[in-house]
Amino acid sequence: MRRRSFFALGTAGIGAVAVGSGPADAAPPPGPQGGDPLERALFDPAPPVRLPDLAAALTRARADFRAARYDRLRTTLPALLSGAAAERDATSGIRRERANAALARAHVIATEVAVKDSADYAWVTADRALTAARACGSPVAVGEAARVLAITMRRSGRIASAVHLLTTTAADFDGDDSANALAVRTSLLLTAAYTAATGGTAGAAHALIEQAQESAGRIPHGLAGELFTVEATAEQCALYRVGLATALGDPDAGVRHALGLNPARLPTAERRARYYTDTARMWDALGEDRRTYEALRAMERVAPEEVRRPSVRAITARLVHSPVRLSGLRPFATRTGAFTA
Repeated sequence: MRRRSFFALGTAGIGAVAVGSGPADAAPPPGPQGGDPLERALFDPAPPVRLPDLAAALTRARADFRAARYDRLRTTLPALLSGAAAERDATSGIRRERANAALARAHVIATEVAVKDSADYAWVTADRALTAARACGSPVAVGEAARVLAITMRRSGRIASAVHLLTTTAADFDGDDSANALAVRTSLLLTAAYTAATGGTAGAAHALIEQAQESAGRIPHGLAGELFTVEATAEQCALYRVGLATALGDPDAGVRHALGLNPARLPTAERRARYYTDTARMWDALGEDRRTYEALRAMERVAPEEVRRPSVRAITARLVHSPVRLSGLRPFATRTGAFTA
């Protein structure tokens, strides 16, 4: 991997403005071909967007993702994706590298949203994220893009290939003790550990999460790196241990980690929602319907849009048919789209 200084795309100190001149939250008019605006943006032409505007739009998109405002992202990301691609194609030299860096991170966020929606075009956004990241020469961007591509690979059953991509990319950061390098390495190893767990390889999963824990512990105090959608912290490692245990078919082992982790210490609504998602899956696997429902209700309080994800709705739908009487479950299932009367 080529190593060079990372171009900061305005993740701090830049005002949150939307791409284009219209209102930030205004939905683009539907195209004549219909369909998902985010998916269409991957193929529709658009005018270039200047680098400062791309940086500001990325700042806003990152904030929206971390706050679990996915409906807003589905509205604003199309202009960001198509505008960044057009700017990249219209420029050269350092401006082109910077446009590629913006394009990579825009596609990382788009992939995160597509994965939450269980959308097939996550493959396209993830592949484009990695292509743009490699073109811009930023190791941080390459690491972030490799992580979301591996997630799409895992979800399609390509477990071994996903773990290989994650671990080989993480190895590119060996020997680099900067906060950013350690943060990327940690996030890659955490995802690799969970991916290995979904494939049933317990030894590899536990070894990888221990490596991630060690890497996170070497990040200088007060610095968490500049990753775009996740943080590399001790709390993050504990959170992954919950999901890892459930994926390995041993949810009892996850209970200790879940009860020992205060979700309020997780820095974003998206991560706190992930805690409740993982604990809901854990309690569901243990047959604890009431605790499963409590986790889902807590998720709705911190990130209402998360409970409408297909994978979360599936848990709610199962509870609807549970013999345990759960107060308020039917209205909850109805408003989250898991049940229709």
